[in-house]
Amino acid sequence: MDFLSLFSFFSHDVAIDLGTANTLIYVKGRGIVVEEPSVVTWDERLKKVVAIGTEARSMEGKTPGNIRTIRPMKDGVIDDDEVAEEMIRQFIKRVKVGTFSGRPRMIVCVPSGVTKSEKRIIRSAAENAGAREVFLISEPMAAALGVGLPVDEPEGSMVVDIGGGTTEIAVISLSGIVSENSIRIAGNKMNQAIIEFMRSHYKLLIGERTAEKIKIGIGSAYELDEELTFTAKGRDLIAGLPKETIVNSTEIRKVLAPVIKSIIQAVKSALEKTPGELSADIRDRGIVLTGGGALLKGLDQKLQEETDLPVVMADTPLTCVVRGTGKVLEDMNRYYKVLLTE
Repeated sequence: MDFLSLFSFFSHDVAIDLGTANTLIYVKGRGIVVEEPSVVTWDERLKKVVAIGTEARSMEGKTPGNIRTIRPMKDGVIDDDEVAEEMIRQFIKRVKVGTFSGRPRMIVCVPSGVTKSEKRIIRSAAENAGAREVFLISEPMAAALGVGLPVDEPEGSMVVDIGGGTTEIAVISLSGIVSENSIRIAGNKMNQAIIEFMRSHYKLLIGERTAEKIKIGIGSAYELDEELTFTAKGRDLIAGLPKETIVNSTEIRKVLAPVIKSIIQAVKSALEKTPGELSADIRDRGIVLTGGGALLKGLDQKLQEETDLPVVMADTPLTCVVRGTGKVLEDMNRYYKVLLTE
């Protein structure tokens, strides 16, 4: 029995993009079946999950004392083992895999800068959540596959995947990563910068969800043709009463500038480590942007200006990683080399 036959013996193999902001699950033969926030509401008294995903996120900041809203992922890796295991288990149960065909095998995406101990935690969480066997793949490799880059050919491809917890940068050739950079600076750091700005400048306390709305609504990396405004609602830190304040895109762009500068510097660092022949390929093909953070207005334009290289935005940046991992599931004989070894 060859590798593909062995891997396909159980029909409901799954690929998981276990992200800091969102969890996406791809089931072999069915495609993407879960795309929800990586959020869990947890009852401290009963030690059990109340809700996961979209339902849990709707409860954020609104729960009584005995119920906590938990984000079990931090900087692209598991921060709370017990809650992460239960979240994976509940998502898997929801999509009904492993019921008749045994426990599913899983491929889980991980940041390229993940440590050995973090790999062990991720493997353990997936196994405890019901996986029969666990494979790992680096997020930039999965993103490159999801975009359709020729990762198994002797040509250089560069992908920059900006998620919630990490920014993954890699130059890929012949099914391997030639140069890479992984920084734990991404979408969540942008949200935190906005929260701190609103607190210090406007004395307004806002939550993660409001910061995310501000970032999506008026956040930018480059000057806009027409500057925008957003009405932010929160609690006045001085009076302690509900308050709303109008903030503009020029202010938010300045707030986000240090985070964007760090991401661009990480891209330049990866380019500096790239062999000359592959650099020539990247000059011709350009840098491909993926991940939710790549949707920030003007980020592609800013990166192109700073690197003097073509920058291409993926068609569906939010799902590139899980679609690439799903591609490995569907054709293991071709892509098994891209999986991470122990």
